[in-house]
Amino acid sequence: MTQNSAQAQNTQDQPRRFTLMLTGEDVLDEQDDNQARQGLPHERYLLGDQVPLAPILLLGQSTINFDPNLEIACLQPVHLHATRDHLILMGQNQIDLTETESTQLLNVALPLLQEDFEHQVLFHNQHYWFIPVGPFNKLASYSVDQAQGRNIDWWMPHDTHEQGIAKRWRKLQNEIQMLWHIDSVNEERQARGLPSINSIWISGIGRLRDVKVPLVFGQASKIVGQHPLLSGLAKFCGIQFSNSVSTASLDGAFAWLDKPEALWPQLVNQFLNKQLDEVMIIDFPEGRTRERVFTLHDIQKKSWMFWRKPEVLTWKDAIQS
Repeated sequence: MTQNSAQAQNTQDQPRRFTLMLTGEDVLDEQDDNQARQGLPHERYLLGDQVPLAPILLLGQSTINFDPNLEIACLQPVHLHATRDHLILMGQNQIDLTETESTQLLNVALPLLQEDFEHQVLFHNQHYWFIPVGPFNKLASYSVDQAQGRNIDWWMPHDTHEQGIAKRWRKLQNEIQMLWHIDSVNEERQARGLPSINSIWISGIGRLRDVKVPLVFGQASKIVGQHPLLSGLAKFCGIQFSNSVSTASLDGAFAWLDKPEALWPQLVNQFLNKQLDEVMIIDFPEGRTRERVFTLHDIQKKSWMFWRKPEVLTWKDAIQS
């Protein structure tokens, strides 16, 4: 098995390769100064260490033109669930926010946002609002994907180069929370048994010019997956995008899937039918990027007992090897 893509045999005809990236998890013992590292491992892999999520999300979800040097923040209406001694951030897929509700909440908060950010909102949809970052450009923040399901004490935005910016954000956050607490959107949601939208989250601060895409995108002909980051990356790189996998065109695709294990039998089948030469799996054990290329030799393990049918590498063995 090749341990890194750079070791793949360089032939005149590029091998037919499918690339599959897995979701990475935080390694919390690598924290510096009691602060978690900004960005999940796969977010840093896709975007670079500055993790400029907001401009890539904006690029993928809108048709507006904006300056690649413009620093942009992503704002999201969220629910903070209260436990006995701390608050937990719920994921966007848990709150069932509608586009109408999102727009109404934005309209309530808009005067405060425009005053504090000193800019107009660039674009908004059901889950994301985008605004030039203004005086909050020195704020370090974490995506909802990184902070969800956890005690938000670890994941609240904090100061970096200038003191007082995080305090200013918390003041704005509290003012918006008070407005939303008495808004009809939350009254109606609570009547339907849905969690209230009781806070606003900021993340992804950065510029489009700060995006550093992985080298594997240079060989990709298609980017596949449902995460909204991917459509922005495809547009940024000028690569075709699809939100679902077509087994008829796996060659050259880069995929990040919710259930990658479900695709493994089809990948194995395409190996055996000589429709693919390689599968690259990118994962992040202990938070570190690992790229491995599997060939037919790795997928089909022949026994010295020639009368036995060759064993096929399972998904579990592939990701644990």
